[in-house]
Amino acid sequence: MSALESRLRAIAGEFPPAALANSLQAEDMVLTDAIARAGLPIEIFVLDTGRLHAESLSLTHKIRNRYGIDVRVYAPDAAAVAQYVQANGRDAFYGSVELRKRCCEIRKVEPLGRALAGKRAWITGQRREQAANRAQLAEREFDAAHGLEKFNPLAAWTESEVWNYIRAERVPYNRLYDQGYRSIGCAPCTRPVMPDEDVRAGRWWWEAAGQKECGLHIAPDGRLVRAKEQA
Repeated sequence: MSALESRLRAIAGEFPPAALANSLQAEDMVLTDAIARAGLPIEIFVLDTGRLHAESLSLTHKIRNRYGIDVRVYAPDAAAVAQYVQANGRDAFYGSVELRKRCCEIRKVEPLGRALAGKRAWITGQRREQAANRAQLAEREFDAAHGLEKFNPLAAWTESEVWNYIRAERVPYNRLYDQGYRSIGCAPCTRPVMPDEDVRAGRWWWEAAGQKECGLHIAPDGRLVRAKEQA
């Protein structure tokens, strides 16, 4: 049994029901593959923001076909989206950090709350190497915003390790990576990166580097939720 499978098995056994938030990026496809191979009772869900790339959405069908897993899909509240668009414009997030974060709140944060309702733990594909503000990421932390345990089993993995796993196990992956993307979110908020740029440089590229979080991993008081802050 691999260390990853052992860790996921322990989470499933100690904190049922647990769920994987699959962002349809490479890391979450590794976790999906490991969960499926071990037959673990961990729910897999996707947040369909309504602005995802077609290449991203196609992965939900590939997951079902490859692993026989029924991926749960959560969409934003249609009325909230309509109100935002009417008041600010469909692409108002380019105008200010506040409007971008409000868009993320409607399309990601609120649906995440529904997805995590009734869960005792959730699993993410975050890695320390992805960005400076994730350098101290713990493998286990308490999510104060949702009141449950949060696990980042790939926290110590490198980008190379992720892709070595994908190639070795022939894991389906987002084909946007073949076009120069290294971190993939909503279509209008993601671009390919240059060879000398960091992994998340293509996310909200018009904003300052320190502001590049969508709110899924931030506590209500605005701090990044990290294990060291829970001590």
